[in-house]
Amino acid sequence: MKKLMALVLAALMLFTMAACGGKTDGDTTTAAPDDTQGTAAAENSDLAYIKGKGKMIIGITEYAPMNYLDEAGNWTGFDTEFAEAVCAKLGVTPEFFVLADWDAKTNELNAKTIDCVWNGMTITEDLKDGMDISVPYVINAQVIVCKADDAEKYATVESIADAKIAVEGGSAAEKLVAELGYNNVTAVTAQSDALLEVKSGAADVAVIDITMAKAMTGEGTSYEDFTYTASLSEEEYGIGFRKGSDACTEVNAIIAELMADGTLDALAEKYELTLVK
Repeated sequence: MKKLMALVLAALMLFTMAACGGKTDGDTTTAAPDDTQGTAAAENSDLAYIKGKGKMIIGITEYAPMNYLDEAGNWTGFDTEFAEAVCAKLGVTPEFFVLADWDAKTNELNAKTIDCVWNGMTITEDLKDGMDISVPYVINAQVIVCKADDAEKYATVESIADAKIAVEGGSAAEKLVAELGYNNVTAVTAQSDALLEVKSGAADVAVIDITMAKAMTGEGTSYEDFTYTASLSEEEYGIGFRKGSDACTEVNAIIAELMADGTLDALAEKYELTLVK
């Protein structure tokens, strides 16, 4: 009887182990690791997305001396060379994409048409709401540009109150003249178009970045009879990335390297710009 009971108990134990999925001493099978978190992290990394493509698509407009075409039709300029230096350290190729509408730059970022905005972009609180912005790198100002014959007439910010003013749509200049309450304002596609408005007589003055004013007016330029007068504000340039982008953090680290090794000092001297130190 005792032997019979022992056999019954042994059978029950084996049945219970099988039903519960118990492992025998020789079973070395382990569950497959769950890589869901790792995959999700890669998908959420903007830097990984850019590196995975092997290129960074950079939103620009034609804007000397930041991004403009040389005689051979290739992009050059301070921001162009700056972007090329950063992309070399990232191990990706820069691809320059001309924005048809500067005012739509945040939408283009979010749609992933571009990966960043790198074109003498003035840092503003409004822009910070829609994108992450790098550390500032160049000091800029918004200035009044007019024909040299009108320089005395438009020598102050107050003097353009009743003038016909041309600005780039969605720019810091447009915001500034609106804050001043000036209503006779024409918003055009690009800063270069604002200069054309003055040249044609459609506008009396343009309000544009001093960086462009220096490069585009005076002797040896297409606007030899133009000059710039008063400054409406001082500001700083930054690079715009998608909100929450880890690419912004990485680029900030590279900017620090390029500041330390003198690369940006050399570029600033070449293009006659003032760095943020």
